[in-house]
Order: sequence, then C-alpha cells, then structure tokens
Amino acid sequence: MTRPSGTTPADPTAEAVAQQLASVVGRLLRRLRSSSSESLLTPTQRSVLARLEDGGPATTADLARAEFVRPQSMRLTLGALEEQGLIARAPDPADGRKSVVSVTDTGRTTLAEVRAAKRNWLAEAVAAELDGAERRTVAEAATLIERLVGS
Repeated sequence: MTRPSGTTPADPTAEAVAQQLASVVGRLLRRLRSSSSESLLTPTQRSVLARLEDGGPATTADLARAEFVRPQSMRLTLGALEEQGLIARAPDPADGRKSVVSVTDTGRTTLAEVRAAKRNWLAEAVAAELDGAERRTVAEAATLIERLVGS
C-alpha cells in the first residue's frame, strides 16, 4: 500500500516488533551456527567450551545445570570434547572425589576459529547485501538491541 507523500507508517506495537525481532534473530543464529559447521562441534559443545573459557573450570554437575541438561548428557558432551583434546579434567581442589573441567589451549583455538568463521560470514553478508546507509541503520539497530539485552 502506498502512502501519501509526507506521511509515516503507524508505529508498530511492541508485540509486533518482539515477534519480528525474535524470528529474525532466530534465523540469524541458525545461519551463524551453520557458517562454522566445519568445526565438527555441536551447538552444545560450542556452548560448553565458551562457558568454560568465560567462566573458568567447572564440575560436570555445574555445567549440566548451566546448560539445562542432565548430568549424564553433559558427561557425553564432555567425553566428546575430551576425546578431541579441547578440555582437560583435574581433581577438584575442594573435593578430591570430584573433578573439574577446563578448556585447553586447543579448545581455545578451536573456539576462536568457530567465532571467526561466524564473524567472517556475517561481515561478508553485510558487505555484499547492504549499502552504506543500510549498514549505518543496522549498526544503530544493533546498539538498540544491545540495550534491550543489557536491561
């Protein structure tokens, strides 16, 4: 529908904006995940590696709670990461019956490569699809989204 010159579209409702934003962000996240699929890490494995890198060593139970999975599932995830040399286990200094898991240098490198692949795909898509004014608009939108997430 065309609008008469000088008129602006009605302000969208908060619900409409929320629905559109959730849909677009979901598609963007799926696309970002698929851009780094050559790493052979599952989304859960990537999430656990990132959590260990950001939060430091943790027990299997702590990681399971943080990722909202059962400890048995987390043990499988950690086993796969350990097999690839991306994490290491050590005795828990507070309780020798437990072990803590930490990310290895290889795990940090792998995580950095996954993140770089995502950034590179997104930068290439922005460069190919958006002109300067559109890039400025997206940058402004990103600032607003950051404000929403930070609140």
